[in-house]
Amino acid sequence: MATEPVVKRIIGIDPGYAITGYGIIDKKGNKLTAVDYGVIETKAGVDFPLRLLAISDKLRFILEQYKPDLMSVEELFMGHNHTTVIGTAQARGAVLVEAARAGIEVYEFTPGQVKLAITGYGKAEKKQVQIMTKSILGLKEVPKPDDAADALALAITLANTGLAFAGKAVSGYQYGRYGYSNRNEGFV
Repeated sequence: MATEPVVKRIIGIDPGYAITGYGIIDKKGNKLTAVDYGVIETKAGVDFPLRLLAISDKLRFILEQYKPDLMSVEELFMGHNHTTVIGTAQARGAVLVEAARAGIEVYEFTPGQVKLAITGYGKAEKKQVQIMTKSILGLKEVPKPDDAADALALAITLANTGLAFAGKAVSGYQYGRYGYSNRNEGFV
């Protein structure tokens, strides 16, 4: 008697304080299906704590509505604009708090890991990733806006690489990114 493949629901999050993208997929066996995607937007000029609260509240509603099993989020990297990175990190923190509140395990990927998982090339152009995301999910058009497409790509990356290759979301400052075991066993 054949058993039915287990369905895993995965949410990908592309964090940002102006726009946070989300993409929800179901994985049944080797088949990936888009469930929903979109963005959480906050308005410039609104007090920053209220923007973070809006991200938190809207994401909580999405998590309660779709009940994902796992979350995939983009790992932050320091670019030239430190002010933007700090705001994005705070938005990412709001996302991680809501995942913890919902009891969802969170895994993180660098942009290069996402590009590699989606296109087979770690330095692929954004447009290539979007076209492959559309193809993998069998969508009629490339998901819009870009933040939603990025979030779907993050969800696909976790679905296709599996937990053995995914890194649990940790703070590189807190644990030292490469000296921490992803299996909650402590330092290696």
